[in-house]
Amino acid sequence: MHFSLESPALTVALALAAGMIAQAVARHLRIPGIVVLLVTGVLMGPDLLGVVRPEVVGDALHLIVGFAIAVILFEGGLNLEWRRLRREAGPIRKLVTIGALMTWGGAVLSARAILGWDWPLAVLFGSLVIVTGPTVITPILRRFKIRHNLETILEAEGIFIDAIGAIIAVVSLEVVLSYGQAAFLHGAVSAPTRLLVGGLVGLAGGFAAALLLRARGWVPEGLENVFTLSLAIAIFHVSNALASESGIVAAIVAGMVVGNMRSGASSDLREFKEQLTVMFIGMLFVLLAADVRAQDVAALGVPGALVVLVLSLVVRPLQVLACTAGEGLQWRERGFLAWLAPRGIVAAAVSSLFYDRMTAAGMPGGVEVRALVFMVIAATVVVQGGLAGVVARWLGVLRPRGQGYAILGAHDLAAVLAGVLRDSGEPVVMIDANPQTARHAQEAGFRVVHGSALEERVHMAAQIDTRRAVVAMLTNDGINLLFARKAREEYDVGTAYVAIPRGHGALSPAIVEAAGARVLFANEVDVELWDVRARRGLTSLRLMRFTGTRSEEGTDAASLEIPKEEQNLLLPLARVSHSGAVTPVGDGNVATDIRVYWLVFAERENEALRWLESNGWESAAETAGKDGV
Repeated sequence: MHFSLESPALTVALALAAGMIAQAVARHLRIPGIVVLLVTGVLMGPDLLGVVRPEVVGDALHLIVGFAIAVILFEGGLNLEWRRLRREAGPIRKLVTIGALMTWGGAVLSARAILGWDWPLAVLFGSLVIVTGPTVITPILRRFKIRHNLETILEAEGIFIDAIGAIIAVVSLEVVLSYGQAAFLHGAVSAPTRLLVGGLVGLAGGFAAALLLRARGWVPEGLENVFTLSLAIAIFHVSNALASESGIVAAIVAGMVVGNMRSGASSDLREFKEQLTVMFIGMLFVLLAADVRAQDVAALGVPGALVVLVLSLVVRPLQVLACTAGEGLQWRERGFLAWLAPRGIVAAAVSSLFYDRMTAAGMPGGVEVRALVFMVIAATVVVQGGLAGVVARWLGVLRPRGQGYAILGAHDLAAVLAGVLRDSGEPVVMIDANPQTARHAQEAGFRVVHGSALEERVHMAAQIDTRRAVVAMLTNDGINLLFARKAREEYDVGTAYVAIPRGHGALSPAIVEAAGARVLFANEVDVELWDVRARRGLTSLRLMRFTGTRSEEGTDAASLEIPKEEQNLLLPLARVSHSGAVTPVGDGNVATDIRVYWLVFAERENEALRWLESNGWESAAETAGKDGV
C-alpha cells in the first residue's frame, strides 16, 4: 500500500477538515476564526508539517476558489436588507467609491515610499488591499454588538468593496501586464463594463431564483436550498463567462435580490448558506495560507510592517474622515469605523491569482506582493479584530442592552403577542425552527431568525444578549425552559417568560419560578388551541382596564389566574402599566387602573366579556385590534 501526500484530493480533504476544526477551536476560544485558520494553514503547509500541499492542486485551486467565493458572497448579499442600506446609503456609497480610491492611492504611495517598489508593483499591491470583506467583518461583529448603523455600514462596505476591489485589482493586473496606451483605455472601459454586466446578470438571476422559490410547487419541498445553491454558482460563472471577474458582482446582487424578496425558503436558505460559507472559508484560508512561505513574509521585515501601520493608522482614518463628513455620524462612531478594516478571503484569493499570472508572464514581484497582502490580512485581523471590542467599549459605541424582545415561536399566537409589543414601540425578533412557520411570520412583516432555539448561531442572530426579555412559547415545555435558562444564565437577560403548555409535560409554575423565569399568561395554556384559533381568525383582542375590587389583603387588586372553566374563553396577553409600558403578562395580579390586552375566543365573546365585567374589568378601547396583529 502506497500513501502519498501528492494527492490533490487528499490536500483538499485535509484542508476542509482542518478548516472546520480550526473554526471550532476559535469558537471555544472566542477569538476571530481567521486567526486560527491562518495559523493552521502555516502549520499544515510545506513550511512545517507539509501535509497540505496546495501546489499539487494546480489550476483546480482557482476553480475551487471560484465556487467557494460564489457561495460566500451570495450568502453575504442575502443578509443585506434594503431598508437598512437606505438609511446608511451616504457613507456606504462614499466608502466604496471615494474610499476605495483613497485606499488604493494610500497603499500605492506607502509601498513606493517605504519598500521602494516600482510603480507597477505598488499599483498592484494597492488594488489588492482595497477590499475588506464579510468573511472577517461579520464574525468580528458577532462577538460584540455595536450600534446598528455602524454594523450596517461595515457589513455593506465589506460586501460591496469586495466586488469593486476585485474588479479594480484584475483590471490593474491586465493593464500592468499589457502596458501601453491601449491597455489603459481598455482598462478604463473594462472596469465599469464588468460592474454593469455583473449587476445585470445578478439582477436577472436573482429575480428568477426568487420567483421560482415563491411559486409554490415549482421547486419540490426539501430541494429549495440545493436548488438556490446551484443557481448561485451558475449565476457567478455565467457572469464570468460574459465578462471576466464580473461574477463577484453578480453573486452579491443575486443574493440581495433573493434575500429582499419574500421567497419561499429565505429563512431556511440563510441557515444552509451560512453553514456552507463557514465550511468554504475554513478550507480556502487553510489552502491559501499554506501556499505562502513564511520566509517570504519575514523577508519584508520592518518596512513591510510599516506599510501595514500606515494603511491602518493613517490611510484608513483619513478615508473614513473624508467619506463620513456631513453624514450625521458622531465622532465616536467615525473613530470606530476608522479602526476596523480587516482584509479577508477575496484579498487572499486574488493575491494568489496575481502570483500565478505574474509568474506565468515572467514579471518579478509576485512573491513579494502576495506576502505583503498576507501580512496585511494577518495584522489587521489579529490587531484590529482582536481589539475591536475594547475599542468599541472605549468609544462607547456598543449597542445598549435591554432593547426589545426575542420570542421563541413564530406561530400565529406568538405573532399576536409580537404585534402588541411591536405596536407599543418595542423591537421584536421571533425564533422558529419550522421553515413554513418562519416564512409565514416573515410574510406578516415580522423579523424571524430560523433555527434551533438552543444554537449559539441563532442566539447571536437574534441578539439575545441585548434584549430586555425573552418569551418562550413553543408547545414543547422542555425547550421553553432550556431557552429561558440559557438567556438568563449565558446572556444575562433580565426577564424570561415561559409558557406552560397544558397537557404537554411535567413543567409547573414552581419549576419555572425556580429557574428565575415568569409564567407566561399567568396560567397553563392550551397553546395549540389558541394558535389554531388565531390562525383561523377566531380571536379578537380587547384592551380592558381594571376598575378595582377589594382583595383579602385590603388593597385593590385582581388576579389574572383564570378559573379552569374560563381558560378556553380568554387569555391575558400583555399588560399596560401606569406609565404606558407594555409587557407580556408574567404574574397573576394587577392593581387598579392597570390595562391588559385580553385575547378572546370570538365565538363566545359575549360570555368572555361578561366574565371580565363581573370581575372588575371595563373596556379601555372599543377594540384594540383583531387577530393577526
